[in-house]
Amino acid sequence: MSRMKILDRRRAGVMVPLFSLRNGNAWGVGEYPDLPRFAAWAKRAGLSCVLTLPLLEPSPGQDSPYASCSFFALDPLFIAIDAVADFGGRASLTREEAALLEDVEGAPRVSHTKVRTLKLGVLARCFAEFEAKHDASSARARALSRFEDEHRHWLPSYALFRTLKAHLDGSWRDWSPALRDATPIAIEKAQATHAREIRFRTYLQWLAFEQHEAARRATNALGVGLIGDEPFLVADDAADVWSSQSLYRTDATVGAPPDAFSTEGQEWGLPPYRWDAMKKDAYALFQARGAHSAEIYDAVRIDHVVGLDRTYLRPRDKTKKHHFDPSEQAAQLAQGEAVLEALRAGGAELIAEDLGVIPDFVRLSLEKLGIPGHRVLRWEQENGRYKEPRTFPELSLATTGTHDTETSAEWWESLDEFQRASFTSMEGMGHLAKKDFERWDDPVWAALLWKTLSAPSRLAILPIQDVLSLRTRINTPNTMGPANWSLRLPWTMPAMEADAILGARVKLVRKLCVDHGRAE
Repeated sequence: MSRMKILDRRRAGVMVPLFSLRNGNAWGVGEYPDLPRFAAWAKRAGLSCVLTLPLLEPSPGQDSPYASCSFFALDPLFIAIDAVADFGGRASLTREEAALLEDVEGAPRVSHTKVRTLKLGVLARCFAEFEAKHDASSARARALSRFEDEHRHWLPSYALFRTLKAHLDGSWRDWSPALRDATPIAIEKAQATHAREIRFRTYLQWLAFEQHEAARRATNALGVGLIGDEPFLVADDAADVWSSQSLYRTDATVGAPPDAFSTEGQEWGLPPYRWDAMKKDAYALFQARGAHSAEIYDAVRIDHVVGLDRTYLRPRDKTKKHHFDPSEQAAQLAQGEAVLEALRAGGAELIAEDLGVIPDFVRLSLEKLGIPGHRVLRWEQENGRYKEPRTFPELSLATTGTHDTETSAEWWESLDEFQRASFTSMEGMGHLAKKDFERWDDPVWAALLWKTLSAPSRLAILPIQDVLSLRTRINTPNTMGPANWSLRLPWTMPAMEADAILGARVKLVRKLCVDHGRAE
């Protein structure tokens, strides 16, 4: 389908994890069909694009959307079961399923494990119903076959991998040598042994892609674009790594170097690319990823873009030093630009997440390629004072925060008096009296959004918590636990549409977008 242009004019948008949405009648998590209804709400606020976190299926046992088991498989967690033609209705749920449904839908946070267990059990019965009613000649069976053919470059290996993960313990590296090494004889035997379950995994992807495409069409029909988020890497225990082992290194893991936020650096446990093999293959994996992203999004944010120039390796042999690959700047620059060109060859507009320790040449390269990077208001400082957003380049994305930062409310209340004064001394802030910025309240909230939206940046994206003035964050880097990747909005979407206080916020955000030329 055709793509909506995102960077064709000044726009404002909202970043929201799909799992955070509540439609009032769901299964404990946001679902693909929720996107258009949320987009309609966002449009009333003058926000004409929605940025999601990755919608890819996480590696088994993971909740983070940045630890996926495939660069291509959508997460079945977000399938709206009530919209599946093969579902027998909620009356068909067992007593245990009904109790679990009530539990997860009433929970204040997303319980990924419980929701996934519930949905996969029900979807297994949906698949049995599909098998019973549709032979190869039916319209729906033919549609599934077309989907298999269109996605044959990744779907068979993914479906087999996910099936094997359900039957075998540990990582794929712990499997028998023949399966671990994906030998043709072992693969053929596994396909024959698990043919029906492989078909079930294929069926799930078909449902997910159908619902996602319908949601994107409906979102675009509202004049709202959908921006995806492309992870830098998949998890080590991933279908893509298992099926393409020659493209990944085994002697190190990927992380981030020490910085102001982490004196020891970060250990991500991700498998490094073999850049020599990638180059020899003309970066075919990135070409395929770019084409795939263009099929399901209007634009895509490239996570950790500096990792495409140089990957920070943490050798498994602890006697060896951490280092960048490649090590020389000229090679890094050439590699990064080649990878980005391969990604955008598919047609999607690219946005770069260029945060953290970023060499100057990376942002100069992005500028040359015409790819906007990020400008996070709280991090843009000079000589200890906040920069005026009017100094941001037009080719940029202005924002108040990311999925990894604390909310603006938490950030503001952590500032000392000098830092707050630095912000409130900016142009146009003279209306704020000292008492107004002693704590987070509506005057500070409105001023922060006003300054962000005033930037020359072609795109401004506001995290959903900052649009609604919430305090709960999405993720705290370098930590694990149920507080990460589990945010649920305090209101259902019907309540968001009807609530008077939220309605007043929507009107103010829309006015700010109009005042700054980001909405009609």
